[in-house]
Amino acid sequence: MANAYLQGVEISASQFLDIFHHYDNDGNGYIEGKELQSFIKELQQARKQAGLELTDQMKAFVQEYEKNTDAKIGIVELVQILPTEENFLLFFRQQLKSCAEFMQNFLKDLLQKAKKPYDEKKLDEYTHTTLKIFDSNHDGKLCLAEMARLLPDEENFLLKFQNVKMVRREFNKIFELYDQDENGYMDENELDALLKDLCEKNKKVLEVNKIPTYKTAIMALSDGGKLYRTELALVLCAEDISAPAPL
Repeated sequence: MANAYLQGVEISASQFLDIFHHYDNDGNGYIEGKELQSFIKELQQARKQAGLELTDQMKAFVQEYEKNTDAKIGIVELVQILPTEENFLLFFRQQLKSCAEFMQNFLKDLLQKAKKPYDEKKLDEYTHTTLKIFDSNHDGKLCLAEMARLLPDEENFLLKFQNVKMVRREFNKIFELYDQDENGYMDENELDALLKDLCEKNKKVLEVNKIPTYKTAIMALSDGGKLYRTELALVLCAEDISAPAPL
């Protein structure tokens, strides 16, 4: 399927994500090593089969990475290479803007919904103060776990899952076990089976009667009903699976 998408004159957002997940075999958030070499080879083959020339961006990319077996690329690099829908490209670039801007818009929405008056100077102050409070590792960004602390405890399923997070090796084994058809992602039924077992093993933390709530919230992270390894890791893995594995 990925090969067919690579033959397209224009690639949709969902096709782009399918391509990335197809070549990111180990789900660590990068296309690297043999994955990257396979991608380069199949990209060239697909364009040739479709009667299309490599774009200038593709040629530059192939020249830079074709013989570099230690290289790796992430979504940011891939979106610059493939002929992606213009609207998706604009949207993606918008999402790469600063965390401070995102937080400012988030706080602005909260104040507007609460019908509270504010001025831009105060909003800047609130933004930077909020970032300092919730940015626990002081990297200038808010990860999902840090943002979870913005929600009330009774609505916050993410905080509950903090107590059942696994190390990377255990998480990968669990993902492969419950991805029963081995297609690289979980559907709702596979996630449901995983959640039932997690609740059974962690009765003091997770509530069986809230499985539908957990499932809905986690599937909201998915790509059209396809919950990939990197997305589930945001909830269940205690380590950053995009980081190199320890020796």
